[in-house]
Amino acid sequence: MKRKMIMEAIKQPLSNVQLEILKAFSYDLSDEELKEFRETIAKYFAQRAIKSADKVWEEKGWMDEDVDRMLNTKMRKSK
Repeated sequence: MKRKMIMEAIKQPLSNVQLEILKAFSYDLSDEELKEFRETIAKYFAQRAIKSADKVWEEKGWMDEDVDRMLNTKMRKSK
């Protein structure tokens, strides 16, 4: 399995999203446009993270008190 993944990575060093972005932006952007593009990408990934966190929150049935407790608890496990 690992070998197959390595071979696929060698055949296609860029992901599908990287290829799509390269095709869409085959020209230079101004500094302001580049800044706006970076902000748009950052917002997209932030929204995905929030959506994922909201899903876990709902699945676990967490309340604000649960999160407060987690914030004040050492949750990392020692090795």
